[in-house]
Amino acid sequence: MRRMSAFNIVSLTLGFAFLYIPMLILVIYSFNESKLVTVWAGFSTKWYGELLQNESMIDAAWVTIKVAFFSSTLATVLGTMAAYVLVRRGRFFGRTVFSGMIYAPLVMPEVITGLSLLLLFIAIGLDRGVLTIVLAHTTFAMCYVSVVVSSRLVSFDDSLEEAALDLGASPFEAFRLVTLPIIAPAVISGWLLAFTLSLDDLVIASFTAGPSATTLPIKIFSSVRLGVSPEINALSTIIIAIVTVGVLTASLVSKRQITRRLNEEAQAG
Repeated sequence: MRRMSAFNIVSLTLGFAFLYIPMLILVIYSFNESKLVTVWAGFSTKWYGELLQNESMIDAAWVTIKVAFFSSTLATVLGTMAAYVLVRRGRFFGRTVFSGMIYAPLVMPEVITGLSLLLLFIAIGLDRGVLTIVLAHTTFAMCYVSVVVSSRLVSFDDSLEEAALDLGASPFEAFRLVTLPIIAPAVISGWLLAFTLSLDDLVIASFTAGPSATTLPIKIFSSVRLGVSPEINALSTIIIAIVTVGVLTASLVSKRQITRRLNEEAQAG
C-alpha cells in the first residue's frame, strides 16, 4: 500500500480540524450550565430540557420534517420521470428546452428562485404556508433527483426491459418490475438528497413561508440574530447526533450488502 506523504497528512489534518473542531466546540458548550455560550460554568443538561419545552422550536421542527418528506417524495417522483424521459426516449421535439428547464435550478441563485416563486404565488392568489414551501422545495430538489437517476439510467442494460416486453409485459409493468428495482438505489439516493436539501434550505423557504409555517432553519436564523442561545447549541447537537447515526447506519447496511453480493458471486462462481 502506498504511504501518504507528510504534506498529505498535514493537509488532511488541517482540513478535518477546520470542519469538525467547531462542531466539537458546539457539542461541548451545549452542556454548559451558563447562559453565556462563551463562558464555561460547569456541566449541565438543563438546556436540553429547556429545548423540549420550547413549543415554537418543536413546531418549527415538525413543519420542517413534514415539508422535507412531502417535497422530497414529490421531487423523487417527478425527477425520476424526467430522467427516464431524457435518457430513454432519445431525441424528441423540445428536448433541449425540456432538459434546460429541468436543470436550470442547479445554476439559478436561490434568491432568484425564491423571489420568482413568491411572485408566482402572489399572482395566483395562493396563501403562503406549508403548501407553498413544499412546492418551492420540490421545484429546486427535482433537478438533483433527475441528475442522480439519469446517471444510473445511462448505464442501464436496455435488453432487460426489452426481454420483459417480449415476454408480454406492458411498458408500465416492465418499468415497475424490471427497471425500477434495478435503479432503486439511485432513486433512494435522490430522495435522501432532496430530503437533506429541504431540511437545510433557508433562502427559498424565507420567501415562500407564511406566518403559520416557520421552518427550523428560519427559526434558528431569527434566534441567532438576537444572540446565540444555549438551546441552539443543544438543538444543533441533537441534529449532529441524528445525522451521525444515519450515516453510520447507511454505511453499515451498504457494507453488508456489498459483502453479501460478493459472497453470492463467489458461491455462484
